[in-house]
Amino acid sequence: MSETAQQYTRRILANAQGQDPIELQSATNKKLARLVKGVPTAKLRKHPAPGKWSVAEIFAHFADVEIVIGWRMRSILGAPGTSVQAYDQNAWVVAGHYEKRDPRKSIELHRVMREANLALLKSLSLKQWKHYGQHAERGQESIEHIVRMVAGHDVNHIQQIERILTPTK
Repeated sequence: MSETAQQYTRRILANAQGQDPIELQSATNKKLARLVKGVPTAKLRKHPAPGKWSVAEIFAHFADVEIVIGWRMRSILGAPGTSVQAYDQNAWVVAGHYEKRDPRKSIELHRVMREANLALLKSLSLKQWKHYGQHAERGQESIEHIVRMVAGHDVNHIQQIERILTPTK
């Protein structure tokens, strides 16, 4: 059973509840690099179960999401109230050949994009944090809300990676 847009939003926001979303986002890339340190690429490409993303695919997803978020925020800031397109993340895994991407290069792309997005966020006025777009599936989302969602998304996937890479006893 797949979750609704509202259920997804609640679940993702809960991951970062009570924490500073900028601090969480600032720490993410170092956590990703730490998680991959010393792990053979073959292990990172291994699927934990049929139909489940490998760690390498999660890293590619992180990189592409950061590009998407950067575009969304800049679109909203340039034209408050603008429409924000949804996308099928599973289709991107296939179309973007995530299974072939170098996981360490995905982490590096994520790092560069994240630094650019955080620099943008640090430059915003209080009024700009309230600017919003109309997400095709989730409705009105402000920059402030998007930042909290990204932080929760980071936590969600870091926990997923840790589960995949931690041997079961």
